[in-house]
Amino acid sequence: MRVYTFGSGTAEGRLDLVEQLGGKGAGLAAMSRMGVPVPPGFTITTDACRAFHADGGRSLPDGLLPELERGLTHLESATGRRLGDPNHPLLVSVRSGAAVSMPGMMDTVLDVGLTRASLDGLAAMGAGRRFALDSYRRLMEMYAEIVHGLDPSTLIGLRDDILELARVTELAALPLEYLEGLCAAYEKAMAEADAPLPEAPRAQLFGAIEGVFRSWNTRRAINHRRAAGIPDDLGTAVTVQAMVFGNLGPDSATGVAFTRHPTTGEPRLSGEYLPDAQGEDVVGGAHHVRPLARADGLNTDESLEATAPAVFAELQSIAQVLEGHFREVQDLEFTIEGGRVWMLQTRPANRSVRAAVRAAVEMAREGMIDRDEALRRVDPESLTRLLHPSVDAHARPRVLARGLPASPGAVSGIAVFDPDTAVERAGAGDRVILVRVETSTEDMDAIRAAVGVLTSRGGLTSHAALVARGLGRCCVTGCADIVVDERRGRFRIRRGSQVVEAGDVLTLDGSTGEVILGEVATTPADPPETFGALMEWADARRRLDVRSNADDAAAAQQGVQHGANGVGLCCTEHMFLEDDRLMLVRSLVLAPDAKARRREVESILPRQRRDFRALLEASADQPVGVRLLDLPLHDFMPTERAELREVADWLETPFDQVVTRAQRLRANNPDLGHRGCRVGLTFPELYEVQVRALFEAVVDVGGHDQLQVIIPMVTCAEELTRLHRRIAHMARRVARERAVDPIPFALGPMVESPRACLAAGELAKAADFFLFGTNDLTMTTYGMHRDDSGRFLPFYVDNDVLPADPFVRLDQGTVGRLVEWAVAAGRAARPGLPCGLSGAHAGTADAVEWAHRVGIDYVTCAPHRVPIARLAAARAAITGGEDA
Repeated sequence: MRVYTFGSGTAEGRLDLVEQLGGKGAGLAAMSRMGVPVPPGFTITTDACRAFHADGGRSLPDGLLPELERGLTHLESATGRRLGDPNHPLLVSVRSGAAVSMPGMMDTVLDVGLTRASLDGLAAMGAGRRFALDSYRRLMEMYAEIVHGLDPSTLIGLRDDILELARVTELAALPLEYLEGLCAAYEKAMAEADAPLPEAPRAQLFGAIEGVFRSWNTRRAINHRRAAGIPDDLGTAVTVQAMVFGNLGPDSATGVAFTRHPTTGEPRLSGEYLPDAQGEDVVGGAHHVRPLARADGLNTDESLEATAPAVFAELQSIAQVLEGHFREVQDLEFTIEGGRVWMLQTRPANRSVRAAVRAAVEMAREGMIDRDEALRRVDPESLTRLLHPSVDAHARPRVLARGLPASPGAVSGIAVFDPDTAVERAGAGDRVILVRVETSTEDMDAIRAAVGVLTSRGGLTSHAALVARGLGRCCVTGCADIVVDERRGRFRIRRGSQVVEAGDVLTLDGSTGEVILGEVATTPADPPETFGALMEWADARRRLDVRSNADDAAAAQQGVQHGANGVGLCCTEHMFLEDDRLMLVRSLVLAPDAKARRREVESILPRQRRDFRALLEASADQPVGVRLLDLPLHDFMPTERAELREVADWLETPFDQVVTRAQRLRANNPDLGHRGCRVGLTFPELYEVQVRALFEAVVDVGGHDQLQVIIPMVTCAEELTRLHRRIAHMARRVARERAVDPIPFALGPMVESPRACLAAGELAKAADFFLFGTNDLTMTTYGMHRDDSGRFLPFYVDNDVLPADPFVRLDQGTVGRLVEWAVAAGRAARPGLPCGLSGAHAGTADAVEWAHRVGIDYVTCAPHRVPIARLAAARAAITGGEDA
């Protein structure tokens, strides 16, 4: 069965057949069964659309015509009119409607069945010649474009010429004789283009159905599906429905309504309407629409509530019935024909995240839904737009390029390509966006001075991304669409001729990764009161702990403000990137002997102790995980002779000796070289000063019972065992020197390589916990560097070599399987072993839900991602069927 009829209080279809009938068809069937006033019609299933495209889109599928005739018989019986009757013509609309909402992406044809022969019959039905000609004009415009694929400008140009000739600006003011001439001109133009409007009404109808089927594969529909992750093989249903006319006169109208305000979530009917018009006029943007409710517009006298209170009251009553039935905010399309309300569509409303949060919480409080359903109603990833400034939804930005959304917010500023110039311009009061190929430790001052950072290379865990997030700067990284020329101070768009020079104004949207030309209006962060309630419900529902990454006390406080359960990962290397501290570490590494290294340690110790004390105080009694230094020695090495000379002078060591040592330590492959625990073992003074400072800070704050010491880049149990001995020795030493009880701490490895995962059973015997690092685990599993992958991964994703960028979306089938295997092996060796997940993936909703499924105990992510992870963890618990 590929045709389902509805109308007159009955329907063959049901709401649960949405995959076959599409959202529109299923909604019409449901409304008809409820007794809501719905024009009769029938829906052709998505199966027919798939069959149409499988056959090359040449003609309607075999066997469909008899079913269409059955649907037409139902329509003619319900309306008392007949398709093709010149005296009482039946006109129909032909509308698309996929199972997944794709607003505006597919096509509609109205007034199908109207021919030159039936114009007089339509006019005699009560609305006159102008109404009939206007309907005919609309049909030809839609049919030419949607069915025949004619360039819209072909007819629109004629229309504009006629308007100019008649010296009017709107079709409503066009004299009747000119409207007659316009229709004749349309007929002639379509015939000359070999795209005539069929005179046989059934041929019109079948052609319109084919045209709407074809709209499933228009470029805009395909792009929308790709962006929204909608499969291409779903197909669209097509609904054929008796026309009701909103253009019959002043007591007729067409409009769109929402059962709650789509922007604020306010519980009242809102929307827009247009008197004496048809449906496409409201959404087309070419007409001055009017508000439905007095509260919606500046000119309240124009509202439907003011001009037709009885009609408004009826619409309001229907809206309440539909929202109550579906237990969801509804997006409604309606037509008022001669004062009578007809409903053309109901579907779940697209709404702002602010409205989604408010509606979900208030509907739960009203008893319409339960708290679990309220949590399911809000997309975790959407919270970014609620908690950070974003590009105004009403803005029409000129998007130049898209990169990775590395740090949220929306900022505008002048493009600056030189770090020193960025600091200088910012100091003069300019808002600066730092544009680089990629950033390094040398750019810290410029990043701090800028309002935003844009790089053409790098991933979500690149230097620019990590530092920008830590400083609260908006950041877009890995923008492969641009080619940056730092020397000339400009970038060009890779596919096109657009060039952005130093001083040009840009806007960055760090939540979407968009790079926009010029200054664009932004919306400030302003979560509603109901947001707090939603997050309380999420915390009560989730099993997973959600901790925050924090490299200093300020970041830890941000995590607390966002509801984190402590600090899951403090990356101590970022404490050393300030200019004065960088010199100390360089001097320690390049020192010629142990005595010189000890001297540098004494300089570092009080600064590290102060950092850790502030971090512990900001975290109160919550867990704190401190990862010991994990920068490749390469990153500490000076590259300029002046810098090397500065180190030599500081150490009072011959310059040539310092140069030789720096060359010896320089790595060919830093990320797989002398880094992590390897540095801790070969330069023991580095880890020694860190753990001494950490334990002394613990004593200074009066103790801390949930301290975790994290050892980076561990690949074998012996690394962990040796470092555990040294660290435990330092804990005992500090306790003895300070005359305090033993200092408790847990020690565990960062599990971030395939070997570490495969050796998890052995590692667990020497570990108190595991913390998986998905950034490096993805890099080592794929054999690709996140900062270089932007040069080819966009091609891979666009051409379906890979389904997604693995540094953005956790590859659960490979990287995830390694983690699952390691968790199981670790707990087999050490039952109850706590396991955490860190990395750029750990704050994404899909990875959090996966972590819940595989038994991870906690995730740790950037502070701004904490609310997203909290909500995702709650939804994972609900999906898993766990009791509240």
